[in-house]
Amino acid sequence: MRLGVSSYTFTWAVGVPGSPPERPMGAIALLKKANCLGVRVAQFCDNLPLDQLSTGEMEAFRQRARELDVSVEVGTRGIQQEHLLTYLNLAERLESPIVRVVIDTAEHKPAADEIPALLKEVLPDYERAGVCLAIENHDRFTAATLARIVERAESPNVGICLDTVNSFGALEGPKVVVETLAPWVVNLHIKDFCVQRAGHQMGFAVEGRPAGEGRLDVPWLLGKLRQAGRDPNAILELWTPPEDALEATIAKEDSWAKRSVEYLRMLILE
Repeated sequence: MRLGVSSYTFTWAVGVPGSPPERPMGAIALLKKANCLGVRVAQFCDNLPLDQLSTGEMEAFRQRARELDVSVEVGTRGIQQEHLLTYLNLAERLESPIVRVVIDTAEHKPAADEIPALLKEVLPDYERAGVCLAIENHDRFTAATLARIVERAESPNVGICLDTVNSFGALEGPKVVVETLAPWVVNLHIKDFCVQRAGHQMGFAVEGRPAGEGRLDVPWLLGKLRQAGRDPNAILELWTPPEDALEATIAKEDSWAKRSVEYLRMLILE
């Protein structure tokens, strides 16, 4: 297991719709941030899409990753055949062992029964390349449904990118998600959180916290994965609540990343 950061560690710095920073964090800047934090993995997801880089930008990116000794993991959103093959090509060029994917896009939300057949259209290519398609648990499907999707794909090159908070949207907490999906985990998103009652007392709010400072039992999480025989890279993600000013939010996000890495370094020894 290696510790890493993601374009969703620095979501505000990369750019949130409606709140663009004056100087958005780009691909090379994220590599530098990983290096400064002392981690050797950087995951690039759909908020910082690598397929948008020009040929020259891609070569400069690859060279910088080698110079900084940071391994790249590629990620995207959407499971249509042409798109997944584009990202397989990127994974091969960047030596990424996985393509992390969120199933849904705004235009395409396939039914659970459709998904295995869609994946099988590209799996022979993924198997030949030795790249694993890592499906992230998001907020539409339960853990049991995702397990059935992976089983029906019938390939060792399909697994789960396990996020520790997303499944609240499907009314499931970390315990059921981890215990259900652990056997298929090929990538891990460590995202800590708190649940607190709203000030008006009617309802609850789920907010992010630095790793080790919220409700997520990280030692338990890592232990469960070890019991299941899984040893995925652990990628820090943050849900950083905004401050009044964007600059203050970005500074808070950066501080949370440093505190999180310091905590996780006590648990993840490379």
